[in-house]
Order: sequence, then structure tokens, then C-alpha cells
Amino acid sequence: MAADQASGQFMLTDPADPRLADYVGLTDVHLRRSLEAAHGLFIAEGEKVISRAIAAGYPVRSLLVSRDKLATIADVTASCEAPLYVVPPEVAERLTGYHVHRGALASMQRLPLPTVAGVLAAARRIVVLEDIVDHANVGAVFRCVAALGFDAVLLAPRCADPLYRRSVKVSMGAVLTVPYTRMPDWRGGLAELRSAGFRLLALTPDRAAVPIGEISQRGKIALLIGGEGGGLSGRWLTGADQAVRIPMSRGIDSLNVAAAAAIACYLLS
Repeated sequence: MAADQASGQFMLTDPADPRLADYVGLTDVHLRRSLEAAHGLFIAEGEKVISRAIAAGYPVRSLLVSRDKLATIADVTASCEAPLYVVPPEVAERLTGYHVHRGALASMQRLPLPTVAGVLAAARRIVVLEDIVDHANVGAVFRCVAALGFDAVLLAPRCADPLYRRSVKVSMGAVLTVPYTRMPDWRGGLAELRSAGFRLLALTPDRAAVPIGEISQRGKIALLIGGEGGGLSGRWLTGADQAVRIPMSRGIDSLNVAAAAAIACYLLS
């Protein structure tokens, strides 16, 4: 049922309404991968993240808000011409698959990714992620990069999507403002970084690696960080200019990838 079609605001009560298709099954990773890829969209959650996405230039396809949270996005809706779908809280939960705590969601149109060369051109400190598959970890690394003064992020082909809802949420919108792109070539991708003048530092728990605090901060630096389980691949470890480690104590050999990224970025910034 439409409450105010002239203003672009619609009161909806049926989770199967085709106008709500962008928001179906937000906790189903496999469904979202196919749906978001097919339609070139991503989901922003909460007034702050939605506002950051708009400010970063991402077009709004539509907004979805739980009826009891309508006032929380008044500033967003006042300046946004996209359709606003208002639904009861229980409909929002049935539609999305979870309780929408922040009350507001936006379906945003993705923008084309820049080239690797384009990202590197204006950067002196970058993080390069190899096969990090957890969306929360990817979002947390982007937040570290933004907070600690690094310039950009490069993703190996198999890394998780930074614009997946949980990545965006954990990053507090940093994925929307930090320049990034995906490397098309895992095997030879490091050569392009080296040819652009970057010194490649491979972060590893190996005790034979140099403590990261002893590394010179001269010139351009690319910090290579590997996946949650096995870390960096042998190919990237041997392809780096220097293996570096964060010194540990009490028998601990490694940290969560996001915590390690935070420490390393701080020491190299």
C-alpha cells in the first residue's frame, strides 16, 4: 500500500513485494554474491554509513527503513530523491533475515573500480591483501588503513568483497572512502607494484623475519598481508623484498589479521 507516492515514500507490508528485492536475504552470503554482482549494487546500513556512501558519490537505488526508525534518517531522506520503502519491523526482519538494529538500509549502485596503476599513482603507503575471505576482517583492515594514514588497499582476486554489507558496517564506511581495487593477476601482480617504486614488505609470524619496528620507512611501502589461516602464500613471501614480523611474547605466535594490520600500519605510517 502506498502512503505518499508523490513524495517517493511507500508504506509496504509484504516482504515479497518486488520493489524490496534488493534487500532479500542479507545474511545469505551466496545469494548476496550472485544478486549484488548481477545488479551492480551493495547495501549500506545505518544513517552514518548511508550518508558517507552518498557523500562518496555512490548513487542511491532505494532506501528501506523500519517504521519505528523513520525519524533516524530524516536528514538523509530530505536530500535524497530515491524511493523510500517504510516497513513494519517484523517485515524488515523477514525480508532481510536478521533484526535490522539500526533501522535503515540503502541499496547503492556500485561504481567501476579504478585500475591498479590508477590507485598506485597517488599512493605512498598501501596495504595488499591476499586471500582474506572473512568480510569482517576486510572491513576492519580498511578501517585501520583509513585511521592510520595509509593511502590505499589492493585486493588479490580471491579476497572477500569490501562492499559486502558486513564489510561496510565493520569498516564504519571506510571502504567507501579509501581508494582500492582488485588485482587482476595474482601470480604476477607484485611485479607491477615493484615497477611503480614500492618496497614490498611481507607480514609473517616467522621468527626469522625482521621485527617491523626496525624497518626503514623511506620511500614507498606496500604491506602484504595474508589470509586468516595460512598467511601469505609461498609465492608472495618469496616475491617480497623483506619479510617482517610483529614481535610476540608468552608463546603467542600471531594475531588476528585485523589486529596485526593495525599494529603494522601504525609502525609504518
